[in-house]
Amino acid sequence: ALEIRAKVCEFVRLRIQEMRKESPPRAENANVLKTNAMKYLPHFFHKGQLEKIFFCFPDPHFKAKNHRRRIVSERLLTEYAYLLAEGGLLYAITDVEELHHWHVAKLTEHPSFERIPDDELVGDVTVAAITNETEEGKKVERANGKKFLCVFRRRPDAVVIREMKQSWPAWMGENEEKEDEE
Repeated sequence: ALEIRAKVCEFVRLRIQEMRKESPPRAENANVLKTNAMKYLPHFFHKGQLEKIFFCFPDPHFKAKNHRRRIVSERLLTEYAYLLAEGGLLYAITDVEELHHWHVAKLTEHPSFERIPDDELVGDVTVAAITNETEEGKKVERANGKKFLCVFRRRPDAVVIREMKQSWPAWMGENEEKEDEE
């Protein structure tokens, strides 16, 4: 996990230690690192290395002037697409409906992602885990709050490129064909 808040990092680190004591192989490859993922994520992973990315109850940054700080944005989605393997999944869960709509809108607009319908998520153990097993998820449950989830799949590069080429002006396609012939 990459987390910017020191207290959260320490809490997660202690939880991982507990899990390792309770059942050693269970959390063998788990760890937490205090860092700003919005700035440094590409420094930790190479292209297509990740199979799943999770955004569990991120800060909603309600004020319009702070929307640039949201973890889901046009610029960052391109980085996530780069790091996710083709077919990889991006999970976003929040208890703020407005933020959920933001996530869905930004991910839907991005050419590298397609939404997985909710009926296809039935039985997904990851959905159950981030909904019911995270500390924040439990906190929302205790407060009788609502949780809003969306899951998007990373589309193959070939499909994204083909669709983008179809939307290019005709003169761009002509130049490319001439270059291919040479």
